[in-house]
This record gives sequence, C-alpha cells and structure tokens, in this order.
Amino acid sequence: MLGFSPFKKHANKFNYIPRYYDPEKEEREQRRAELRGERAEDAEREYVPGQYVRTQRAARAARHAGKDDWGRIRVLKLAGAVVLILLFVYLLYPRLAEVFIRATSRPAVQTQVEEDGFNPYAPIRIVPNDYEEGDYEEE
Repeated sequence: MLGFSPFKKHANKFNYIPRYYDPEKEEREQRRAELRGERAEDAEREYVPGQYVRTQRAARAARHAGKDDWGRIRVLKLAGAVVLILLFVYLLYPRLAEVFIRATSRPAVQTQVEEDGFNPYAPIRIVPNDYEEGDYEEE
C-alpha cells in the first residue's frame, strides 16, 4: 500500500523549510504577546499561575483610572459653557436688543430735505381717481 500501514510507530515527518519570512506577522505576534502580559525577558522564566490575570487587572485599573478624571473634566467644561451663556444673556443680550430696537424705531439718517418740510419716511397717501370721461368740460 505504498507506505500506509495501520501499525506505524510514529507519524510521517516532512522536511519543511519556509520560503518567505513575514515581519508583519512577527510584529503582530509580539504585540499580542505584550497585550497578554508576556515579555521577551519573561520567555526564559517559568509560568506562575495567575500572572496573566494580575497583569490584565493592573492594565484595566490603569485604563479606568484615567476615565474618572476625563468625566470630571467634561462636567467642568459643560459647567463653564453654561456660565458663559448665562453671562452673555445677562450682560450682552439686553444691550444688543436695545440697539436693534433703536435702529427700527427711528430713522438713523436725517437729511437737509426734512427741514424744508419733506419727510421721505412719511407714509404715502393714495387718493382715488374720481375722473370720468364725460365729467369735464372743454373750454
């Protein structure tokens, strides 16, 4: 049967030599090992039960410690924004509203023509035309 026997004592061995080296794969594996808590100098040491759990717990605690400060900073920023908006409404809004009211209530430009009796801002009076064709007489 050409090399097949159900009574083998060991598996077939192959002389495999990899043709290509993938440096990206090596870097990925190294990063994964660092994330798991393994380091290059730890490779020679023997495994201590629970060491990965402790390193992950320490890393998680360090990550969450920064989040607490970030939340406080965010609340302070929001409070500062509210204070600035309230100051704008209290101090600047009445003055701006007054300026706009003044601009719409009085004409800003007074001309020499107004002194002569002509007011360009006066409403125009419309007089109906009562003229009919047969009403007037030719002289």
